[in-house]
Amino acid sequence: MRTSLLAIAATLLMATPAWADDADEGGDGRAIIVVGHLATDEAEAQASATAGGTDVVRYEDFADKSLVSLRDTLAFSPGIYTQPRYGQEVRLSIRGSGLSRGFHMRGITLLQDGVPINLADDNGDFQELEPIFFDHLEVYRGGNALRFGSGTLGGAINGVTPNGKDAPGLFARGDAGSFNLFRGLLTYGGSSGPGDYWLGLSADTTDGDRQHAKRHSIRFNGNVGLAVSDVVSTRFYASVNAIRQQLPGALTAAVALSAPQTGSFAGDQQRNINSIRLQNRTRFDWGQTRLDVGIFLNDKDLYHPIFQVIDQKSTDVGGFARLDHEAGPLAFTLGGEIRQGTTRSRQYVNVNGERGALTFDADLTARTANVYGEVRVKPIDSLTLIAGAIYADGFRKRTVLLSTGKSGRIAFDELSPKFGILFEPVANIQLFANYSRSAEFPGFGEVFQTIGTPPVSALVDSIAPQTAWTAEIGTRGKLGMLQWDVAAYRATLDDEMLQYSPNNVTIPAATFNAERTRHSGIEAAFTVTPANWLRFRQIWQYADFRFVRDSQFGNNRLPVIPRNMLRSEIRIGTDALHAAPNVEWVPQGAWADYANTVRTPGYALIGLTAGASLRSGIDLFLDVRNIGDKKAIGDVSAVLAANAASAIYYPVERRAVYGGVRARF
Repeated sequence: MRTSLLAIAATLLMATPAWADDADEGGDGRAIIVVGHLATDEAEAQASATAGGTDVVRYEDFADKSLVSLRDTLAFSPGIYTQPRYGQEVRLSIRGSGLSRGFHMRGITLLQDGVPINLADDNGDFQELEPIFFDHLEVYRGGNALRFGSGTLGGAINGVTPNGKDAPGLFARGDAGSFNLFRGLLTYGGSSGPGDYWLGLSADTTDGDRQHAKRHSIRFNGNVGLAVSDVVSTRFYASVNAIRQQLPGALTAAVALSAPQTGSFAGDQQRNINSIRLQNRTRFDWGQTRLDVGIFLNDKDLYHPIFQVIDQKSTDVGGFARLDHEAGPLAFTLGGEIRQGTTRSRQYVNVNGERGALTFDADLTARTANVYGEVRVKPIDSLTLIAGAIYADGFRKRTVLLSTGKSGRIAFDELSPKFGILFEPVANIQLFANYSRSAEFPGFGEVFQTIGTPPVSALVDSIAPQTAWTAEIGTRGKLGMLQWDVAAYRATLDDEMLQYSPNNVTIPAATFNAERTRHSGIEAAFTVTPANWLRFRQIWQYADFRFVRDSQFGNNRLPVIPRNMLRSEIRIGTDALHAAPNVEWVPQGAWADYANTVRTPGYALIGLTAGASLRSGIDLFLDVRNIGDKKAIGDVSAVLAANAASAIYYPVERRAVYGGVRARF
């Protein structure tokens, strides 16, 4: 399949329509992936009309980074906890979503160009989102993500690729650096009359900063748009990914803090993904009323040697519709989405990374669907009142073909209302508050927890959906040289799905519903720009996540995420020549276990990014990480009670230097 993926990507890249316009270098002459900002400006306007925590991350904000993972794009997005584990694998959490999930992702809706990449059971692989392609990212935290059909605790992140009108001509980027990292990107876009197109091809390879952490991938992204009339426009998208990642495994605390380069070769563990995503979005625009409809297909192969070789082939199909209307003081949104998927799940004895004897074979079927609506009323120009709700339902089914395990089926449905208020006393200053409910359904990994032999579980009826009520209050705005985005939240959760790493190696993870938990926190971002050549920005995250009178753990703090984290950066210079030293500071590490017996140590990491324009359309950039080569623990897989022998820790990134060139022709 890998050969066919490469052939498809190459064919699509070469099949450039003949109606391209000449490239436009843009007004400032910087070599960035886009030269027009219409889509980003519209996204920022939409975010500022939301009564809660939102932000838009522009390409310029991460252009000088070597874009290994989503962490590199979202480092200064308030409220997002992103900690690298290895390669493109990161811990991704918003407001404690999927807090202890040590693999895949849960509690956040991830989208590309408005279409979810989450599978039909609502879990997903963020490695399929390649940030090097993005024009910008839209971040909607918590209940503010209703416009994306998300009713999760964490919210939604939407990565948006360019189009031919905003990114015409040829753009090239090359990165190289530590641990034999090499990466290339080529994009080409254009437009003529009612049509436009944009195509991008990237490839990368690296040995990784630990033993047995090599990665290489090749990816294609592209879209073609057509204005059928003054009212109707349509756009087709394609995404192809071939990703190969060796897994170095977790370490004991002693090894992580003394020899972080250590990795495990046992079983040649890997996580390899081949995927194709195809989608269409069609818009009907009548001025005050706009209707978006679309369909999508996600086809994915996962080859994953770990304790056994997990071999899964899944196909998901779905559709969505959203109607937006705004006239005078009244605006509303109505929408819905459905994802239906099937997975052929096999499992084999792991013979040094290859398939041995077949031990498990099953057909998995899932559906996740929702309908949602929101009404916004402006009694006066400076005040917006908001009410909405999302109703979601889903089912998970397993038909066992080979194993002693049992087949089963379980269904869920939940209604989550939302209320909010947005007040703008003066221009560019906003105050907001909201109160919302969220609901998350367990995926296959929670409903069918044990696969393999022996033992093999039947359907786990005791895993219930996770629900929460979240209150949020905050402010954002700009006043002179100061810009800010601050939100405080408090979520009361019932049946929070928590994971731990058990000793039984035949079980990849175990899940339980906590009785009651509480997530309280502050998400704060500040930027000060006293001159056009000087900018200071920082984010601070405060996280107080804990059990509430739990029969086993009392009021213990939840593990994994530290209580405080601060990232700061000072950018000195202009686009022609600039340098930006940065620091990440965790004054006290996170708990490693639910019993609160072991806490990881705090740390401070110092880095630097820099850039220079050689001439119009050609830029150089530099990205230096962990300059002091600090040895520290960045992430942990939670256990019930940790000890010195617990191999559950992942070290922070080692010292690395990356650099490259961007060019637009």
